[in-house]
Amino acid sequence: MSSDESYTSLPTSHLLGSVPAVISEEKVTSAAHIPEANLQIFPPNNNGGRQGYQTMASPSEGDGQQYPNSWKGVFSISSYTQYFNVDTDVVLNRLTSSLFPSGDFFSKIDANPDLYGLVWISTTLVFLIASLGNCGTYLMQKRSISNNPWSFDVSYINMAAGAVYGYALLVPMVFYFLLQYLGSNVSLVRFWCMWGYSLFIFILSSFLLVIPVEFIRWTIILIAGAASASFVTLNLRSYSQMNDLTVVLVAACVLQYGLAFFIKMWFFA
Repeated sequence: MSSDESYTSLPTSHLLGSVPAVISEEKVTSAAHIPEANLQIFPPNNNGGRQGYQTMASPSEGDGQQYPNSWKGVFSISSYTQYFNVDTDVVLNRLTSSLFPSGDFFSKIDANPDLYGLVWISTTLVFLIASLGNCGTYLMQKRSISNNPWSFDVSYINMAAGAVYGYALLVPMVFYFLLQYLGSNVSLVRFWCMWGYSLFIFILSSFLLVIPVEFIRWTIILIAGAASASFVTLNLRSYSQMNDLTVVLVAACVLQYGLAFFIKMWFFA
């Protein structure tokens, strides 16, 4: 074979300036009716560092985001992520504020109220009073002259979960609707945040309530109840400046003391 023949036998459709092959109308028509064919965007989509072509989405598919005014956002987890956007320093600052109440807690959380404290503090308190309550009962029984056998009471966990979670969720809702009815401009998330941090004092006191001395236990629970009640009432007082809401403040104080006495009588009796 000569060199001229070898050059002429090479395919030339890919060379610069070559004329593409003619495609018949039948092939174009048949390709247009292929159901799998879809339009594609060029150049390739590079969003998120991914390579390749991006298929055009229909308008009915939307952008996959929930609109804030839609009721669907209530059941979407992404709607609540903003209330867990807190770091350790912010949480520690709010925990300290709950131990030394000054009435300015709402001003501290105004820009970023969180539900992280509500969930974390409530869950920790549930497991602590259930476990330490059993431990305190064991120490009290060992200290007494009774020879009755001791056993771990699993029902403490169910009672602690029902009482703590119910209190932390329902009580702020009741005060929210009550103050709304009385004409105050309040926020349910801020109430949940404030009441959640008000329970932190009971986490610290639960360690001391294990001491098998009844007088010390009552002293500890009275101090814890007073600190928690003061924290709640001092911060609710900002909503009673324009309206006479003394009854609301007294009710909040009584409920905080009631929770303290319930923890003492049920788990550390």
